[in-house]
Amino acid sequence: MRIDRIRSRLVELPLEAPFRPAWGRGRVQSALVLVIYEVVTDTGLVGLGAAHGGLEAMVAIDRFVTPHLLGQDPTDIERLALIIRDAEILGPPPYCMEIPLWDLLGKAAGLPVYQIWGGSSRKVRAYCSTGELRQPQERAEDVAKLADDGYTAVKLRFHHDDPRDDLAVAEAVRAKVGDRVELMVDANQAGADPGVAGHRTWDFRTALHVARELERLEVTWLEEPLPRYDYAGLARLRDRLDTIKLAGGEDNHGLHEFQQLLERGCFDILQPDAVKSETASAIRHLAAFAALHGVDVVPHTWGNGLGLLVHLHLAASLTNCGLIEFPHDPPSGLTAAARDAMLTTPLTIDADGCVAVPDRPGFGFALDEERVAAHTLKEIQRS
Repeated sequence: MRIDRIRSRLVELPLEAPFRPAWGRGRVQSALVLVIYEVVTDTGLVGLGAAHGGLEAMVAIDRFVTPHLLGQDPTDIERLALIIRDAEILGPPPYCMEIPLWDLLGKAAGLPVYQIWGGSSRKVRAYCSTGELRQPQERAEDVAKLADDGYTAVKLRFHHDDPRDDLAVAEAVRAKVGDRVELMVDANQAGADPGVAGHRTWDFRTALHVARELERLEVTWLEEPLPRYDYAGLARLRDRLDTIKLAGGEDNHGLHEFQQLLERGCFDILQPDAVKSETASAIRHLAAFAALHGVDVVPHTWGNGLGLLVHLHLAASLTNCGLIEFPHDPPSGLTAAARDAMLTTPLTIDADGCVAVPDRPGFGFALDEERVAAHTLKEIQRS
């Protein structure tokens, strides 16, 4: 089996309502943008994947990755992953291009990818990942509704000008839902969107104060409380805390950076992303070494249902995971339905708040081809 051609499609799916991301102060998102990749073999099998990005990812991968994959055996994944990793110095992260290779291997074997990876579990508990900043009582009502919908864990976003306003949100939520819902917090202090004005990064004292207040509220983890490469500060902060865990790593790139995070003792939970921060196979290697350090690996995911499915399979194959990030923040435009608009059926939680792993071969992608075609802005095909 050889790779015969690679097709990429830039897709822009409109949201039904605006979405104002906490990490992009002043930004209003009106559409979900992604690049869908098809790796087609000479046997007719097609592997699918998606980039977390737009035209910049499409052009970079077409130029720096595609020429080196054409004609190759797609099942030589570890060898081809070296090509994919090497391309990072030339443009946006290309790690997403390993995903179609695993999808192809699963289809060729007639097995879901998580079973090829070892299959630790058939479903994974979801934590509902919110994305906007809201007033305390409004967010408290939102989380209560999410609990009624069956979610057992919810992640709040912090990024107000004054951290006391952030803590007021967590206070209101805990007072409203009690112990019905496990709470996490994402501080989004590792970095802001380029050009976003008004972002003030927390210093160590602020991060420590917030973390201790969240311990009092029995929050499970605090995510990205300090700048991304403040390894010493993160390790020092982690050492000063009692019950709350520190999480992060979604925008660290390459195994070498995650090695630093592990060896310096920065986090209790690593959050690599198989679309934008490392290949899926590398994340599996990382998880094994993280387990030796007593560190969990809970993959980050954001943006679209294709990426969520990849991380669902990944989470289901790891013994030190147990959770899947589930972006969903109604009544904003970023809901599960919008996130999965490119799929025939959105992913949902069951009565236990878990997401079942599809038993279809590969990652179980089922594209809504009619909708994707209607919202495709640009296409590139190479053979």
